[in-house]
Amino acid sequence: MKTIKLILPLFLLVTSILWSQQPQVKIGVVDSEIILSQLPEYKQAQDKLNEIVKKWQAELDSLSMNYQEKLDNYRKQEAMMTEEVKFKEQQDLMKLEQEIYNFRQRKFGQQGDFAMEQDRLLSPIKQNIIKAIEKVAKEEKVTLVLDKAGEVVVLYSDPSYDLTFKVLDQLRRGKVK
Repeated sequence: MKTIKLILPLFLLVTSILWSQQPQVKIGVVDSEIILSQLPEYKQAQDKLNEIVKKWQAELDSLSMNYQEKLDNYRKQEAMMTEEVKFKEQQDLMKLEQEIYNFRQRKFGQQGDFAMEQDRLLSPIKQNIIKAIEKVAKEEKVTLVLDKAGEVVVLYSDPSYDLTFKVLDQLRRGKVK
């Protein structure tokens, strides 16, 4: 019992000494959606992307309408067709289906033209934001910055740790290097 009385205070003393020597972690938060919505270059990039998507969607709609017309014609005339003609028409329809599928993948797939164009237009903006966040975090002596808009769930954040508008200020002043 005496050893427990001696060990417990000694343990608490060592723990408190070790705890006090741990570096203090200061956490800040930003809302990347607010930052992006306030940047004119992001809005311009989004407008360009929307124009591209609209053009590609029109092409896709045209291909789909062509396919649908050919399918409707095939169904109407199927009963009067010979087996050879049916087979040829089915092959043509399958070829059109494949063409539509390939177009979708080429334009809108994960490695498609849209993803590459999005990356090309938005990467410089994102890099600039990251540099601004780093600069503000260093100025504010923040160890860790979380994004409220991202996949990290921030259930509560003290507004005094919100760096969003300081980052926006850095970006607007163009003092990010």
